[in-house]
Amino acid sequence: MKKITILDTTLRDGEQTQGVSFTPKEKLSIAKILLSEVKVDWIEVASTRVSKGELEAVQKISKWAKENGFLEKLSVLGFVDSNKSVDWAVEAGVETMWLLAKGSLLHIKEQLKKSPELHLEELGKTIDYAKSKGLKINLGIEIWSSGMFENKEFVKQLVETAKEKGVKRASLCDTLGILTPEETKTLVGEMVTNFPDIAFEFHAHNDYGLAVANSLVAVKAGCATVHATVNGLGERAGNTPLDELAVVLNDKTEFGCNIDEKMLSKASKIVEAFSGKRISANKPITGDNVFTQTAGIHADGDKKAGLYESELKPERFGKERQYALGKLSGKASIDQNLEKLGLSLGKEEKKKLLKRIIELGDKKNTVTVEDLPFIVSDLLGTPEKSFYKIVNCKVYSGTGIKPSASFTLEANSNKFSESAVGDGGYNAFMNALTKVSKKAGIKLPVLANYEVKIPPGGKTDALVETIITWENEEKNFSTIGVDSDQIMAAVKATEKMLNIVARKNRN
Repeated sequence: MKKITILDTTLRDGEQTQGVSFTPKEKLSIAKILLSEVKVDWIEVASTRVSKGELEAVQKISKWAKENGFLEKLSVLGFVDSNKSVDWAVEAGVETMWLLAKGSLLHIKEQLKKSPELHLEELGKTIDYAKSKGLKINLGIEIWSSGMFENKEFVKQLVETAKEKGVKRASLCDTLGILTPEETKTLVGEMVTNFPDIAFEFHAHNDYGLAVANSLVAVKAGCATVHATVNGLGERAGNTPLDELAVVLNDKTEFGCNIDEKMLSKASKIVEAFSGKRISANKPITGDNVFTQTAGIHADGDKKAGLYESELKPERFGKERQYALGKLSGKASIDQNLEKLGLSLGKEEKKKLLKRIIELGDKKNTVTVEDLPFIVSDLLGTPEKSFYKIVNCKVYSGTGIKPSASFTLEANSNKFSESAVGDGGYNAFMNALTKVSKKAGIKLPVLANYEVKIPPGGKTDALVETIITWENEEKNFSTIGVDSDQIMAAVKATEKMLNIVARKNRN
C-alpha cells in the first residue's frame, strides 16, 4: 500500500503562533521526538536568517540528525534573496531548503515592489547558487491558493521555472486558509495534471476550520505529501493538526501513513509544555477527555457490548476508556469505575453512591475515579484509612524573600519533618516532600498537570479547587484539594495522592 508522507513544520510554521518561541534545547528535543518516536517523514526546523539563536538551534539539530541518520529528513525555509538564505542554510548544516516564491502577482507588486519577470529571474539565480553550494532545493509557493484565483498562468510559469532548474518537489500553500474541499480538489488536480513530473505537497491553514478536510482532499487529488504541526500550532487559526491528519489518513484513505499513533499524545504534551499553549480537553485524538464517556447510557452500552465504540479506540493511542462521574452518571458508570478500583458494593450501596455523585455534580464539584474510595468510605461510615497525613504545614512567600515550606509527614507511627525553598510556595513544598519521600521510602509520581478553579464572584475567601494530574508507570490519575488558600488546596490534593499511591502498593 502506498503511504502518504508527512512533513511536520512545528518548529518553523508552528513557532509563528502568537507568544511561542522555542529555545534551541526545546527545538532539539521536539525534533528528536518527531523523527525517532513519532516517525514523521520530514521536519522543517526554521526559517533562514531569523536570529543568531535560530542558527544555533538548527546547527544543534543538524549535528544530532547527522549522527543519527536523519539529516536528509531536515529542511529549512529560505527566500528568493540572492545568496543570503542559501549561505545561512549551508552554515546551519542542513542539506535541503524550501525556497519560498510568491504565487500571487499582487504580492509581488505590492510587497516585493518588483515585476513578475524579475521575481522569476531571481528565483532561477537563487536555485543555481544553491546547487553550486550542494544544497537541495524544493519550491514553496506562498499564497498559492490566492494566486490560482488571480492568475493561474503565472503560478504555472513559476513551477515551470523551478522545474527547468531541476526542482522536483513543490509545496502548494493555502497560506490564508481560504479554500474549501471542492476548491482544493479542483486546484490541486489542475497542478498535478499539468506537472506530472513534480511531486506536489499540500500546506494547509485552518482559518475556516477546514485544514484536515482540505489536506484529505489534496491527497486524493494527487498530493503525495501533506504538512502539519503538533497541536495545530501556527499563525492565526493555526495549521493542520498532526494527530488528526495522521488518523484521517489511516482510517479514511486507501493510503495510510508512517506515524506511530501511540507517540502522538507524548508529542502533544511536550509541545504543549514548551509552547505554553494548552490544547482543548475535547480536541480530537490527544485531548484529555476524548476517550471519556459522560452519559450513563453510553457506559451501559459499552458494558454490554461495546456499543458506543468506534475505530478510534483509546488503546490505539496508548490510552484507555474513562467513564466520567457527575450528574449524568448512571449505574453502569459506577460499575465501570468500581471494577477498575477493585471495589465491590451491594445494590443499595451503589444506589447511595450514585445519588451522592449526582448531588456533587449538581454543585459543579469535580469527581475523579480516585475520589470513589473516599466517597464510599464516607457513605458506609467506615473512613478510608489514611496511610499518610501532612501536619504542621507552613508555607512562606512574599516580596524580596525566597519562598520556603516546612511540614511533618505522619506515616503510621513514624514522623518525618523537612523544609525546603523553591521558586514558589508549592514548589518549595514539593522540594521538601521530595526529601521526605527518600526518608520514608515513597516513590513519588511525576506532576503532569496543575489546574486551579476559582468560582466567579470576586470573593477573596472563596473555596479554591486544585486539580493535580500525576503520572506514574501505569497511568495518569488526578487528585483534588479544596481550601480557601490555593497552596493549601494543592497540599491537600498532594496528600490524597500519597494515600492513593500507598493503597495501590498495598493491594
